[in-house]
Amino acid sequence: MPIYFDNAATSHPKPPSVIRAVEKALTETNANPGRSGHRAAIEAARTVLDCREKLAVLLGAADPMNVVHCFNCTDALNLAIKGSLRVGDHVIATQLEHNSVLRPLHALAVRERITLTLVPPRPDGFVDPDDIRDALTPRTALIVCTHASNVTGAIQPVAAIGQVAKAAGVRCLVDGAQALGGMPVNVTALGCDLYAFPGHKSLLGPQGTGGLYIAPGLRLNPLREGGTGTDSHSLLQPGTLPERYESGTVNLHGIAGLAAGCDYVAPKLSQIMMHERELTQALFDGLAAMEGVTLYSPAQEAGRAGIVCFNVGDLPSAQVADALARRDIAVRGGLHCAPGAHRFLGTLNRGAVRASLGHANTFEEVDQFLKAVWELL
Repeated sequence: MPIYFDNAATSHPKPPSVIRAVEKALTETNANPGRSGHRAAIEAARTVLDCREKLAVLLGAADPMNVVHCFNCTDALNLAIKGSLRVGDHVIATQLEHNSVLRPLHALAVRERITLTLVPPRPDGFVDPDDIRDALTPRTALIVCTHASNVTGAIQPVAAIGQVAKAAGVRCLVDGAQALGGMPVNVTALGCDLYAFPGHKSLLGPQGTGGLYIAPGLRLNPLREGGTGTDSHSLLQPGTLPERYESGTVNLHGIAGLAAGCDYVAPKLSQIMMHERELTQALFDGLAAMEGVTLYSPAQEAGRAGIVCFNVGDLPSAQVADALARRDIAVRGGLHCAPGAHRFLGTLNRGAVRASLGHANTFEEVDQFLKAVWELL
């Protein structure tokens, strides 16, 4: 049987309930939500709202209207970044960020619309909130930090960073791509103003889904303007949430599947988190016992998402990933769209192998994986 250890890229397998929800949305509730008053359109609108409410619960958000549906986490991050910033603003981000953060910020910096400071992590792979505080300037308008590194899995001190931002009166954006659905999240406790997330990873929904939490009273410039099904008499984009940020037809069948993913994850969140941590620890310990394997993920189970990052001898990471793929084991080699993290690790040239575990993986699969790596050695 194939072994799928690439859940940080997208989760697999999806629960049967997710697949059924997508099918139902395409065959029974196949209408445009908010655009008509017939039964199917009303049911479609209820599906979209239902998912929004379930996401709000997982985020710890008081008002579901502050949760905006996006096409993926990258879309959400672009809205949060470009919708927040003005010419002359200063932004602080970390060296660990995904290109979904780095590329929009660098594009703005290259055009001299903003200035940008990238804070490196400490040698242990975690960002020091004091370093974020030291990087503040009178022009700082936004602090961006990943909740958990998509390369090493290191869970960052985002709550402490949120406190730094709040004390300075600066907006805080958290990239929750590797967090929401895999660990408890409460946007109020984190002190963040914006929290971006995908639907297709730990939330177990379909690809093409995701969202952005926007704190009450916070107003962003929308990236897209157009039809919303509301205020159609006006040529101006509506000011109300969530319509202000959801122009065009939403991904109804994807959102229906995401709602089913939330239903699956929410009651089992603690169980899923502990299962993934135990599996990841077994994988980490097994690799640590092999001479010739270099590990880059934190050793502490509580400080790591379900990711183990490593290299085998002097082999290029892509070669190791290909060799494992020939053994029906799916992992990811390369730079994982996070060049700053690999520059920090010293793996910019050959990348690293990332094994990322999910809710459906087993200890037997971990044993088979370790045997395959041992054979490569």
